[in-house]
Amino acid sequence: MQSFCPVKLADDIEKIVAKGELRKYYRTARPGRWYGGIASADCCGCCLRCVFCWSGAPRDSSEIIGKFYTPEHILSKLDACARKFGYSQLRISGNEPTIGKEHLLKLLELVQQTDYSFILETNGILLGHDKDYAQQLSKFDKVHVRVSIKGVNEQEFSTLTGAAPEAFELQLKALGNLLDAGVSCHPAVMLSFSPREGLDELSSRLNEIDPSLSKNVEEEYVFLYPHVVERLRRAGLRPRVAYSPSGIPQELV
Repeated sequence: MQSFCPVKLADDIEKIVAKGELRKYYRTARPGRWYGGIASADCCGCCLRCVFCWSGAPRDSSEIIGKFYTPEHILSKLDACARKFGYSQLRISGNEPTIGKEHLLKLLELVQQTDYSFILETNGILLGHDKDYAQQLSKFDKVHVRVSIKGVNEQEFSTLTGAAPEAFELQLKALGNLLDAGVSCHPAVMLSFSPREGLDELSSRLNEIDPSLSKNVEEEYVFLYPHVVERLRRAGLRPRVAYSPSGIPQELV
C-alpha cells in the first residue's frame, strides 16, 4: 500500500467530521478505569491508519457513523458521567480529537470553567504541523497532552500507520511545540513491535528535544480485541508484546 500524507488526510477527514464548532462522535460519554478513573467521549475520524488501533468502523467509515454535537452537549454528557462515578478527569478518545480545532478549543474553554482536568490524547500530527495550534492550547491550564508516538523510528511508524515515514518527525515536533508553548505534556510510545534498543534510540532523540521527555516515556502496548487481532492478521504483523483485554497489567491502566 502506498504511504500517505497524514496532514492531507486530516484535512480530508475534517470535512467529514467537523462543521465549525460541531464535531462527530459515536459515543458521548462512558466511564473508564484509565488514569485512575476518567469520563470519555469517543469521536470519529483519524489521520493515521494504525494496524493496532482498537477503533474500527468509527475511524474507517466516519462518513456514515456518528452524529454531530456541540461542545456544550459533549461537556454536559462528560460532566454527568464524571459526577456519577466520582471522576475528576475528562477526555476525548476513540479517534483523533485535534481534528476539528474549532470544536476542541471551544470545549476546552468550557472545561476551563470547571474543576475538571482534561487529558488530550493525540497522535501529535497536527500539533507538530501547526505550532500555533500548540500555542493556542497554552491558554488552558487544566489540559495535559499525551502524545502517542507510533513506533520508535520513521520506518516502524510507516509500517504501523501507513503514513509517509517523514511524518514521524511531526510527532516529535509536537512535543517540542507543546513545551515551547508551556503546555504540560508527555510522550507515550507504542512498543509492541519494537526491539528494546529501539526505545533507547528514541529516548536519545526525545532527550535532544528536552530531557524531561525521555524521563517520562509512557510505554504503550497492543490490546488484543478481536477486530485488532484480525487487522494484525491481514497486515501480516505479529506483536512482540501484547495483552488480552482482560489481562492488561495494572501499570498500563
